Amino acid sequence: MRKTIYLLLALLFVAAMALAACKPAPAEMPAGGEAGEGESAAAEGAEGGEGAEAGAAAESGVEVMPAEGLTLAIEHFSIIEGTTWSGAHHRAGQRIAEKYDNVDYVYREEVGPDLSVPFAEELIADGADIVVGNAEFMGMPLLDLTDKYPDVNFVSIIASDLTTKDNFLRVFPRQYQALYLEGLIAGALTETGNIGIVSAFPSVQVIRRTAGFYLGVMDAAELLGKDVNVYVKYAGDWYLPQEERDIATTLVEQYNVDVITHQTDSGSPLDVAVEKGIWFVGKDMDIVGFYGWADTNTVAVSFDTRWEVLYDKIIQAMLAGEKPPQVLYLGMESTMTLADGTVESTVDIMNDNKVGVDAISPAALEKLPQEIVDLVKQRRDQMMKGEWDPFTAHAFVSNGTGLELEGTPIPEAGTEVKPAGEEPTVEWLLSQFNFDLQGLTILE
Repeated sequence: MRKTIYLLLALLFVAAMALAACKPAPAEMPAGGEAGEGESAAAEGAEGGEGAEAGAAAESGVEVMPAEGLTLAIEHFSIIEGTTWSGAHHRAGQRIAEKYDNVDYVYREEVGPDLSVPFAEELIADGADIVVGNAEFMGMPLLDLTDKYPDVNFVSIIASDLTTKDNFLRVFPRQYQALYLEGLIAGALTETGNIGIVSAFPSVQVIRRTAGFYLGVMDAAELLGKDVNVYVKYAGDWYLPQEERDIATTLVEQYNVDVITHQTDSGSPLDVAVEKGIWFVGKDMDIVGFYGWADTNTVAVSFDTRWEVLYDKIIQAMLAGEKPPQVLYLGMESTMTLADGTVESTVDIMNDNKVGVDAISPAALEKLPQEIVDLVKQRRDQMMKGEWDPFTAHAFVSNGTGLELEGTPIPEAGTEVKPAGEEPTVEWLLSQFNFDLQGLTILE
């Protein structure tokens, strides 16, 4: 009898375990982020605000893991290898795919405006759910596909146009914050008092980035009692290696610059810095740590752009079944957790795989006054917390040069367009900031 009872109990236990195994497991939240808030967050992001994180999710605890995954497709306007802009976007796609088991990354290189639509249709036919044009001039044609493919989200980088639709999203990082920190370092490093910028062409994007760097240079000069000149010369396009080399050489030989940076995409200005034995300040990626370009005896610091932080906001919203924000303009206060657990900000100063003050070249650090090092640390910490921003803190006074926009002429030289302490709107920064700051020298 006792054996019979034991046998029945054992059978009941086995049956209970089988039933438990058949119950669906609770869905898991994708690691390292928060889901997006959809349209309300998009409106918040468009209004701006220090620390505003358009599309950052409320901590709702929603657990979502769709049965089917997503495919992120990026159309790169240039080649990937040997570039910092497309290289950073490519790395972003890879990091997204590493983070999510159910998100794939595919891409096309050297996509011009005439190819962005046909390539996008090929990518969609192959299963793409998100199609990114990583420059505005070849991202804007994707707008023509939005009605044809309402279930696909199209993304274009912002240069000056702010057109959006429910499934036509616009993104850009607040790179000027990291550029400001670079400017502090560059302004302190120069011994000749001359700093050069090899730039692409006048655009709102370029003008805004240059302004961030210039404000940092001027703050360093004021703090140290130095007279510093910043020279800008345009190559005419983003990727013109020979023209960029010629300009960098001219800046060194004719204008006696001993610190050089660029708003272009080839490594030619860095090559000139190495050859001439002057300091270089990098852009878009940690060129020493990721590419092994030169070393910290030439590269004083770079800034690193993590496009994956912006893409992650879009993907989080889509995984949650929500509409992604239409405008994302994220800065140092916004972060993403990578697959390996690393938490990274949208932008940061970086060099030889180090971040923050540690990113300053050891050779450069020896030449920097302690008050500059302390200020770099202070301003970075404040921007990480969303407590300070160079574009809010400083006045914007026109140099009388820049880019004439339809309905927005270049303000006359000496015009104070924005007073110190007033926060500019996201719309103004992204589409109307069309003048150089007073004191910049724009070379013909």
